[in-house]
Amino acid sequence: MANPDRPDWEQAGRDWPNRSASAFISVGGVRWHVQRLGQGPCLLLLHGTGASTHSWRDLAPLLAKVFTIIAPDLPGHGFTTAPSPTQMTLPGMAALVGALLKALAVQPDLVLGHSAGAAIAIQARLDNHLAPRGIISLNGALLPWRGLPGHLFTPAAKLFATNSLVARWFAWRARDRRVIERLIASTGSTLDARGAELYQRLIQHPAHVWAALSMMANWDLGLMEQGLPRLDTPLFLIVGLNDTTVSPREARRVRTSCRPDAELFELPGLGHLAHEEQPQAVAALVKRIAAQLELTRTNS
Repeated sequence: MANPDRPDWEQAGRDWPNRSASAFISVGGVRWHVQRLGQGPCLLLLHGTGASTHSWRDLAPLLAKVFTIIAPDLPGHGFTTAPSPTQMTLPGMAALVGALLKALAVQPDLVLGHSAGAAIAIQARLDNHLAPRGIISLNGALLPWRGLPGHLFTPAAKLFATNSLVARWFAWRARDRRVIERLIASTGSTLDARGAELYQRLIQHPAHVWAALSMMANWDLGLMEQGLPRLDTPLFLIVGLNDTTVSPREARRVRTSCRPDAELFELPGLGHLAHEEQPQAVAALVKRIAAQLELTRTNS
């Protein structure tokens, strides 16, 4: 019998984007939903907090023309089950992703992480769970919150994450499409009706909401700030200049204080969900970076 707190694959996933590329595998106490498509150098896609593989619905097929795409739902998100709460930390999530890759017997040549997914990718490299030729941070959440948000955000998230009623309240509120549309608009992005409906389909489930809150509650980006200077892999920063979730200034701060050798690419007019707004523009940048790393040909 399906658990109503979690998205059910046969119901919520009945027409899931790129469903034919989906498979399930149990690793490290987690039942993972993973999509694999395309052929060529291996590109790992790691979505951000509160999202899932649907976030790559239009970008993945474009990149699959030149890459083998591996795209999991992160632990607790979408159709992947949750680990213990103690594993919902940055090192814990990085280790879980590493265990998944080992079980799949794949080693990505390139990693593209969106928002928190970028932090997981970098932490996984720092902890030797993967060894790609390059890491692409798309509107990456890589540095601690500064000022008042830094004092308020994590304590509030910890409180919310430990109270199951909060996740249920968020899920109940998500039944109203206007709530989802306002949430998306708050990121600086504009999505079509299909994009909004997919987020609504997930956020209506308390288990998905709990995973997002738990990640935020256990996130220590101070580790990332300390680790970035030790990163031995080329880092590429893609930022939507309309991003109101992670300010574009943060990517510039990364270049100034942590990674002066990182390359920065700016996307005018796009917000935090830039890859969902303009997948063609993001795909072109990813292919350009891959060619620069000599993973693909320039005219791919």
